[in-house]
Amino acid sequence: MIGPGAAEGIDFEAVETAVRREAMRIAARAVERRLNADHSDHNRAWLPCACGGQARYGGRRPKSFMTVLGELRLLRAYYHCETCNRGFFPRDRALGMDESSLSPSLTRMMGLAAAMVSFEEAAVLLEQLAGVRGNAKQVERTAEALGREIAQDERAHVEPFCGHDIAPTLYLGVDGTGVPVRRSELVDRQGKQSDGSAKTREVKLCTVWSAEGRDKEGVPVRDEGSIGYSAAIESAATRDTDKAPSQFAHRVMREAVRRGFDRVKRQVVLGDGAPWIWRLSGELFPEAIEIVDRFHAKQRLSEVSKAIFGVGTDLAKAWARQRHDDLDEGRLDDLLCALEGHALRCDEARKCRDYIAENRNRMRYPAFHAQSLCTSTGVVEAGCKLAIGTRLKRAGMHWSVQGADAIIALRCAILSGRFEDFWERRAERSTACDALSYTAE
Repeated sequence: MIGPGAAEGIDFEAVETAVRREAMRIAARAVERRLNADHSDHNRAWLPCACGGQARYGGRRPKSFMTVLGELRLLRAYYHCETCNRGFFPRDRALGMDESSLSPSLTRMMGLAAAMVSFEEAAVLLEQLAGVRGNAKQVERTAEALGREIAQDERAHVEPFCGHDIAPTLYLGVDGTGVPVRRSELVDRQGKQSDGSAKTREVKLCTVWSAEGRDKEGVPVRDEGSIGYSAAIESAATRDTDKAPSQFAHRVMREAVRRGFDRVKRQVVLGDGAPWIWRLSGELFPEAIEIVDRFHAKQRLSEVSKAIFGVGTDLAKAWARQRHDDLDEGRLDDLLCALEGHALRCDEARKCRDYIAENRNRMRYPAFHAQSLCTSTGVVEAGCKLAIGTRLKRAGMHWSVQGADAIIALRCAILSGRFEDFWERRAERSTACDALSYTAE
């Protein structure tokens, strides 16, 4: 027993670390011996191959795997098919490591860490918190491979909402945000730089949520845990001659089906007024109530006031307040008249006039408020920051499109509460492959 005096001068953190590493080393050796002593992965001279042929047993072969316990060196039965000239290891399939040298638990750990922080920071956290030694490149490869799996699963697995507690009103919002990418991903792409070039590729984001709660002023508040995200660097553009919806339209529809938006009593589509949003809404949800974000409209009016009367002037502030009141109280004719008076001399006023005229049916805010509907896309804009910006738009980052899409898919799955469902399906696929290996033709 160590007394108070004997404990003086002991580096307890170092002791804890050493004990943990030794415990993990012992556990790793025990698991390694247990698996290597089990030869049940070789119970037949032949096994069926995925190509339809038969694979013959070719002995036991070693391979080192990294796990949360440390490195394991396993001897596994090898089968080779002469028909397709390929081989496989039944045990690797059973353990979920047939395409990786990392255990599923370590893959999961790396993916979760890399979804939240940079690859370099994730590698540091894994070593400091879990004793897992790796480098940023390994974390990057693992997380992006996992993200690609999730993206494929998102396209393939669309389970319709079947709950009984679906809200009577659901909101669907879409928006876009730029992500910095490598120069090779920007060749011949137009952008917003002064020379017409681009520095980013646009991520299209779809969100679905409910807002049955109310704050003290009676304004609808997003219901906790109700929001889902789906996003990728993909196009929402369609031409009149296109026979199929855009990539993003397919994504929106998948998310709508998952959340029950396609079957809810009252559908509401919120957007910032961009024409492509309403084209998408009209194609997919022709019965939906369409609402332009009220604060976006006010922002445009404020920009007009500055263009007419100057930045920070009392006249600009007073004019903007009056126009905001017109908007809130539904006086759209008065608002259009006020803008018309400046449209010939001010290009901003002309553009804003056209914007309101085109969207006036989507700006009936008194009527929307009377129906207790949300009129703000704050949830969508927050989603752009949460799902995309906080991880992919940090200083110095330049992504490949494939890499960005993988991490976006990973983050959306985690933030939408779908990661566990994906992981269960992933484990089931490994189990199914294992069962197939032991089933004769």
